[in-house]
Amino acid sequence: MLIIWLHGIWLPLHGYSYTETPLWAGINLLPLTAAFLISGPISEYLSDRFGARGFATAGMLVFAASFIGLMLLPVDFPYWAFAGLITLNGIGVGMFSAPNSASIMSSVPARQRGAASGMRSTFQNTGTALSIFSLLIAGLATSLPAQLLAGLQQQGVPHAAAQQIAGLPPVSSLFEAVLGENPVAHLLAPTGALSSLSKAHQHVLTGTQFFPHLIAAAFHDGLVVVFSVAAGLSVLAAVASLMRGGRYVHTESPHPETPSRPPPKGMPHDRTDRPAARGAACDGLPERDRRDARRA
Repeated sequence: MLIIWLHGIWLPLHGYSYTETPLWAGINLLPLTAAFLISGPISEYLSDRFGARGFATAGMLVFAASFIGLMLLPVDFPYWAFAGLITLNGIGVGMFSAPNSASIMSSVPARQRGAASGMRSTFQNTGTALSIFSLLIAGLATSLPAQLLAGLQQQGVPHAAAQQIAGLPPVSSLFEAVLGENPVAHLLAPTGALSSLSKAHQHVLTGTQFFPHLIAAAFHDGLVVVFSVAAGLSVLAAVASLMRGGRYVHTESPHPETPSRPPPKGMPHDRTDRPAARGAACDGLPERDRRDARRA
């Protein structure tokens, strides 16, 4: 989501061509990655000593605060504010993820930790993909088609071609920016409408300012929905983490020894109640030694 924000709006507004946005989007998100890499090991070390509940709960609250701050940012934000908030976001994720994972793994039997890790990763990845991205697309779908239709017609695009493009799913235009291509030029290419326009209109449509300004309002509506839900879910996760209880480590209970059964009636056995070896008499001596003792 933050990648799409940088790819499709912020970087083009600041003069970056669409072919350069994939590289610079990654560079601009380095504060989030660095904060996560630093806070994760530190919180894991401290949670091993003091327990996971406090660190995981505080991490989710920091995570929620970062989403509230991102929701209040304008679409064309000052980078220092964005960098500070994504740093806070990375710290919150690191504070929560490492202690929470360690708490989950230590609460299940050792032979089942592989399955527990797989289930945790599956739920985490599925929830992220389905919830956040789906909410963003739902927010865009409410207002982007009308804005796209009006903006294209203002630049001389025929109504039929503009209506066809406006009816496409919002994800189609956004992913062209993520892939490093000009979204408007890519969408207009199949219709042939771009070549029929004047040079001035072509320059505006294929420039770095038209598409970001066109989708800015609709994208901000989607961001508000996404960040609001993310902040609410983070607070719920913090409450659930607070109620997890103290530190718990699953220990394997020793298997009770199987009581020895008495030998069948009439079977020779030694003084330990174990069946005697083959050829031994009831007194525990081998048959040959017993015969030698009689002769003596």
